[in-house]
Amino acid sequence: MRIGLLTEGGYPYVSGDARLWCDRLVRGLGQHEFDIYALSCSERQEDEGWIELPSQVSRVRTAPLWTAGDDGVVYGRRARRRFAECYGELVAALCAGGTGGAGGAQQSSGDSSGESGDVCASEADRFSSALYGLAELARDEGGLVGALRSERAVRALERACRAPGTLRPAREARVPDLLAVAAHLEHALRPLSLDWYEDDGLGSADLCHAASGGAAALPGLLARHFFGVPLLVTEYGVRLRTHYLASGAGPTAEAAPSVRALLAAFHGRLAAEVYRRAACVTPGNAHARRWQERCGADRDKVRTVYPGMDASHFAEVGEAPECTDPDTLVWVGRIEPAKDLMSLLHAFAEVRKEEPKTRLRIVGAAVGAEGEAYLGHCKALAAQLFPDEAEGPHTVGDNPVSFEEIGGPEAPTVAEAYASGAVTVLSSVVEGFPISLVEAMFCGRATVSTDVGAVVEVIGGTGLVVPPRNPRALAEACVTLLRDPERRARLGAAARARALELFTVEQNIAAFHGIYLEIVSHCPVNRVALDRTGEPLPFAVPAEAQLPGRWTGPVARVAARGGPGWAAGPPVRETAPARAASSVVARVAAEGAR
Repeated sequence: MRIGLLTEGGYPYVSGDARLWCDRLVRGLGQHEFDIYALSCSERQEDEGWIELPSQVSRVRTAPLWTAGDDGVVYGRRARRRFAECYGELVAALCAGGTGGAGGAQQSSGDSSGESGDVCASEADRFSSALYGLAELARDEGGLVGALRSERAVRALERACRAPGTLRPAREARVPDLLAVAAHLEHALRPLSLDWYEDDGLGSADLCHAASGGAAALPGLLARHFFGVPLLVTEYGVRLRTHYLASGAGPTAEAAPSVRALLAAFHGRLAAEVYRRAACVTPGNAHARRWQERCGADRDKVRTVYPGMDASHFAEVGEAPECTDPDTLVWVGRIEPAKDLMSLLHAFAEVRKEEPKTRLRIVGAAVGAEGEAYLGHCKALAAQLFPDEAEGPHTVGDNPVSFEEIGGPEAPTVAEAYASGAVTVLSSVVEGFPISLVEAMFCGRATVSTDVGAVVEVIGGTGLVVPPRNPRALAEACVTLLRDPERRARLGAAARARALELFTVEQNIAAFHGIYLEIVSHCPVNRVALDRTGEPLPFAVPAEAQLPGRWTGPVARVAARGGPGWAAGPPVRETAPARAASSVVARVAAEGAR
């Protein structure tokens, strides 16, 4: 089958998010063809280029989200009226009273009852109708960029905010707030103006797979709307949760309450629409799954698929789990405030009181100015807590805490960093899927972790878990394992067995392969697969497509290519033989009906 893989700031760019798992997925499913539709997030990302792509990638189409020049489209009177109606409905749905964001999304999915639920459901339908109306307008007229930047859009937003029954923060929006919201909506709706929505574009895909929610899923929604292509959405980090976290600590943290409320309403409505229309939603863990269900995802359509990681890099250490130093704790990861290394350092001070020989290795790099500043604070705290000792188990000037990076003499590889210690520690206060814990489990290491994100789900009883921001509990757990080597060995072996069962690349690829086949098997046949001569391919259409009933429909269009991957042939447009083949199928179906 042909898969349209949709990404935002990710694959196939060298510095893309989720680049590794997308590349492993594409390479692991060589029996399918992949078309990559990538939204870039910065000019720098585009300049860095792509990774080397496998042969099963037929083509790559890219579009920038970070910029959008004037499309030069001038609307006539009728188009301006259509835009005003659709955009007005969309912003009215954002300003509507009642719960918004995640709560509104859940109610709009039909989980609630009563008048409030009916109102939310109608607002969700109102939002979706307006969204697809704007997409149809962009397809008919050539784009929305100019219209979304126009004064007409700002005035429509102002009318929606001033209408009776709107949210209180929306009613309090001032002109600068309206301009900020309008600019954000223009940026978020840029995928509607792309030229991907044609028969030889996303219309030729058998399945669209969005590698995240948000902007990446928008083209999939439109492919479903225009062509009936089923949509699969994978979220290893829930985009709505990311927006909420960014609004509290990012650039929008300084924004007015009206701006934050309206943007939260937009992203909540969009998430609900993506979950409602997707044929299947695949979170990476139960923590993400709870977010998705809270935002309106039907639990019958949700399948947890854990991220796949390459276990071969850790095989040598995992098969020989003896540690280099049984008195060493190891922390591995990206240095940033969310990792709460301050609590870890305070906990280590308590550990040293009980086990004076213990050392702590912090292995990782700081990213960005915030990370560098945080690393400086951590080093200062370590120097304060552990001044150079003139006596004791270490030499003069030897601090028991070391800060290192992968590639140094003490930690040439990630696996060797884990191998150097008896216990791996995670001290985060915010965590999604804890990759460092899985790596430690592949290495057969016992772990002590804080109870955040998907930690408990990943560990599954093979490590010790303590509350976050609790240095005393973290210290007690570390001391317990340092004093019990037999227990460390048992937990490490169990952890490695669990990781090899659940978190490998092989299980990830097998899961998606099965989901692809399942989704396509439940979708109506809307094309005829042809060979290079224009003749129907044998067995390319399932038998039920020849029978009358609700599962089959008229052949709406012909494949814009020469059949599936095993039938070599250049992409083709609809030809006279193709139309003839369509009529043959129609006659067969009619005879079956008689």
